[in-house]
Amino acid sequence: MRDHLVLWVNGIRREVRGGDAFLTLSDWLRGGLGLVGTKIMCAEGDCGACTVLVAEPAESGHLRWLPIDSCIRFLFQLDGCHVVTVEGLAKDGDLAPVQQAMVECHGSQCGFCTPGFVMALAGGCAAKSRGEPLDWRKELSGNLCRCTGYVSIFEAAARAETEATWIAERFADDSWAVEGARLRRESLDVHGDLDGVAMRATCPATVAEALAARREPEARVVAGATDLGVLWNKGKLRPRHWLDLSRVVDLRGISVVEAGQAPRLTALGLHEEHAGVGPCEGGATLVAGPLATWTDMLAVCSERCGEAVAVLEAFGGPQIRHVGTLGGNIVNGSPIADSLPLLFAMEATLEVASGAGTRTVPIDAFYKGYKQLDLAADELLVRVRMPLPAPGDILRLVKVSRRRDLDISTFTSAIHVRRDGDTIAAARIAFGGVGPTVVRMRRTEAALAGQPFTEETFRRAGEVAVGEIRPLTDVRGSSDYRLQLARNVFLKFFHEQQVAVG
Repeated sequence: MRDHLVLWVNGIRREVRGGDAFLTLSDWLRGGLGLVGTKIMCAEGDCGACTVLVAEPAESGHLRWLPIDSCIRFLFQLDGCHVVTVEGLAKDGDLAPVQQAMVECHGSQCGFCTPGFVMALAGGCAAKSRGEPLDWRKELSGNLCRCTGYVSIFEAAARAETEATWIAERFADDSWAVEGARLRRESLDVHGDLDGVAMRATCPATVAEALAARREPEARVVAGATDLGVLWNKGKLRPRHWLDLSRVVDLRGISVVEAGQAPRLTALGLHEEHAGVGPCEGGATLVAGPLATWTDMLAVCSERCGEAVAVLEAFGGPQIRHVGTLGGNIVNGSPIADSLPLLFAMEATLEVASGAGTRTVPIDAFYKGYKQLDLAADELLVRVRMPLPAPGDILRLVKVSRRRDLDISTFTSAIHVRRDGDTIAAARIAFGGVGPTVVRMRRTEAALAGQPFTEETFRRAGEVAVGEIRPLTDVRGSSDYRLQLARNVFLKFFHEQQVAVG
């Protein structure tokens, strides 16, 4: 088992041993390599000043250069990958088109955020060169400018977009990817001393190795690190042993199993079966590994569950969505996690595994209290199954926060209804931000079932709902405010549906 890291930075192969392997990427780039164009401001993945491009070698040979926040990505997670910083964009003394566009459009004011914007622009151009749709407001939502200079930056984006093919030409030499792919298939066990503390990172390549490592009582599981990286930077988390799942290919992937489709064996040797009950019984099912990213989820939901798109796009900027995982959001267990109301309302099921075997848990039985999970110390989440809305079903998701992008939720909800003519045949409802866990609103569901689809029905449902929850008052909102939101979402649901049907 290899005991050191290998990665490429701006085309140069680097080997990393010892304590440096446990640094965040931004700290290593700045302190280890002197590449100080990568700025650190928030150290939380919110501002985008530390944005870099990363390509992970793919078995298909098609590389995807993705912008990520380097301040919350650990170096040991990037073994076998290629990192490009702002210093790597220019070639033979000539600025890259995105850099030149920022100069010509006066896109820089104080300049601190500029390298991050340039790298996000490069990521957008890379996406366009792959034929992906490009919306610059969304593509730059993960970057903040304290000087409010967005108009000139958007003008630079529009100019850079006209020369999007440069990104593929600039990094056409993918010879590193052959070795990188081989390295990503190898398991790592890295040891080092960081600030006088003995550290270890176990990076398995297979599920079996991951489950074996899970038996280590002190090993802290990490996948996307979008939450744990923040806790590390703030000094609130200091595990001496990391169990990194980011290279376990069998825990990735996302697909849709159509209604009536025969079960097939997965890489885990487990049958994919329909988990749908209630309104979606017998319909298509989304089947995802816990390492499926929010970018992966957004791509599938754009085609098969459009109602989730707006919430997923507000989940975080592209830099977060490219690395943050579905499983991480589930296991983190926050009562304001943006994905959980959808999973609750669609009655998702979770498959967890240990060396002793696997078992299936309904998602609303997975949470026993605030961040208390039905997950044993030696178990890992290995599969998520979520029934998709059937034709004719109505699904509405709501996220309430103080700002639109990159903000923690105050209140979340998912309302899923099946109609039988003018009658509500069944309802599935979940609220977040109203208690120590996301709440499945079963009394409210029962109050809606069999009732006429009218404004008065949904008004009464709101009153039933406020009797089911006991929200707290905190910095994001008062208890009374959340109770009023609980009433309002039902009227919002009704009126939006009336508008939708004309």
